[in-house]
Parts: sequence; structure tokens; C-alpha cells
Amino acid sequence: MIQQQYPSKLLEAAVGEFAKLPGIGRKTALRLVLNLLKRDVADVDRFVSAVADVRHGIKHCAVCHNISDGDVCPICADRNRDKSTVCVVENVQDVMAIEATMQYNGLYHVLGGVISPMDGIGPGDIEIASLEERVKGGGIGEVILALSPTMEGDTTNFYIYRKLSPLGVSMSVIARGVSVGDELEYADEVTLGRSIANRTPFGGK
Repeated sequence: MIQQQYPSKLLEAAVGEFAKLPGIGRKTALRLVLNLLKRDVADVDRFVSAVADVRHGIKHCAVCHNISDGDVCPICADRNRDKSTVCVVENVQDVMAIEATMQYNGLYHVLGGVISPMDGIGPGDIEIASLEERVKGGGIGEVILALSPTMEGDTTNFYIYRKLSPLGVSMSVIARGVSVGDELEYADEVTLGRSIANRTPFGGK
């Protein structure tokens, strides 16, 4: 394979960094960098500043582990949210997807992943212990398991069910309007909204 030659070491370095992003190959990275070169310097400076601010400024909510500008995210801080219901999701994208449906008014708990022995991810690598502590703290009446309907998602659902069922909290799982094997964040808003609204009790089976 012939290595593409760049007329500038600075250009080559920038392309290399963009190409590290998921779904971005070197050709796409080159187009993006060349597009930046066509923009005003002030526009590029704002772009660079925004990216740096995201990395250095964004925190994870101390309560639910969602991303936030402060120690507690706006959802957890909202007094109008139903504090008795917690929806368990895999990642931040899933929070955004569910919020877009406007069918849910409770709180969230972001695990930061799912149990996947093949990938070396166990229960201790995701935020299950902190979920258990939240339930033990009282005030939570229902935990909604809203993980993607994959083998890893189902395994995580069952593990959480076993951990939380002795605590007496009601547990439900989103309806299977989302096709088996699909990632939650890619479901359309109508389907996902109905899946939340038509959730069913989780029996751990």
C-alpha cells in the first residue's frame, strides 16, 4: 500500500489526529483539515477552544454519572423530575435518546458500559455498585432497566436484578419495541418512547 505524501508536516500531523476519531479514515480526515484551512483563523480558534473546553471542563455527575458542567447534572438538580424512578442506561448517548422522546420524567443512572466477559468488562468495571448504593439510600421506588437488547445488555440486566431485588425496589425493563441486537441510541424516538412507556416488570428470566 502506497503511503500518501503530504506537502506539510503540520498537515500530516493534523490528519493523523483527526483519523484517530471513530469512523474517520485518513481521506475524511484530510478533507476535514483542508476545510479548516479555508476558514477564518478566528473560526478555527473557536473550534479548537470548544474541543479543549469539552475535554477539560466537562465533569461526570456525582449522582448519576451523566456528563455535566457542574458536580450535579441539570436532570438530577431539576426539582420537577420524579425522584422515585431511576432509568438505568449504558451511556450518555442513551440519556440523550430517551430525553428526546419526552416520554420520561424520572432520573437516570449511567453505567458507563455493560458486562462483557469477551471484552474483559466485569461488574466492577461499570457503575453497578453506585446504583446499589443509590437504592439503599432510599426514596427510589422503581428502577427501569433500559439497556440495549443485546446479549451483553441482557446479562447486565440480570446481574442488576440479582443485586437489587433483595432491596425491595420495583424493577422493570423497557418493552421490546427496540429490535433484539439493536443499540438503544440508534432507535427512533417514537419506538423508544413507546418502549419506555410500555415497560414491563422484570422477572430475571
